[in-house]
Amino acid sequence: MENTITFDEVLEAADKLSLAEQETLLDILHRRTIARRRIELAKEVEEAQREFQEGRCRRATPEEIVAEILS
Repeated sequence: MENTITFDEVLEAADKLSLAEQETLLDILHRRTIARRRIELAKEVEEAQREFQEGRCRRATPEEIVAEILS
């Protein structure tokens, strides 16, 4: 059986940490978030490149993109 913890439980546990530990936790979470975003962005870039190579998208200027969004 998988052990799960709720968001509220995480907050309560964090409240029990010292200020220094809370700051360290924040730093760790911030770095992990940055790393996850970097990975997600890399995947999106790879997918966009694949779509372009397959001819599923075309080049466009920023003005063309805005015009298409607003139409």
